[in-house]
Amino acid sequence: EVQLQASGGGLVQAGGSLRLSCAASGFSFDDWAIGWFRQAPGKEREVVSCISSTTGSKYYADSVKGRFTISSDNAKNAVTVYLQMNNLKPEDTAVYYCAYRPGTWYNKEEYYRTWGQGTLVTVSS
Repeated sequence: EVQLQASGGGLVQAGGSLRLSCAASGFSFDDWAIGWFRQAPGKEREVVSCISSTTGSKYYADSVKGRFTISSDNAKNAVTVYLQMNNLKPEDTAVYYCAYRPGTWYNKEEYYRTWGQGTLVTVSS
């Protein structure tokens, strides 16, 4: 069973940094993609960043390019995907979700099978 656990959210002032973690298990560790998505109050969920184990390629939404960095760490029985968020802005305030799919990444949520529970990021101005 695929399981995802997102953590690391919190309250930070504008210009500050946070690192989100997505602990993932239950799938083949040489063939996966993890995406980070976010949903702000009153808005639709949107893609933030994605990473693929098969190609090592990464995707960033235009709104976070140059400020966010996605990375991964493969342990024996789990994968952890990080989202380092720097120079945070109030518009980054949202619930952040990580999601899994086998194979390469796609920047659309309908391609992802399994979702974590979300972690809240609040950026004050």
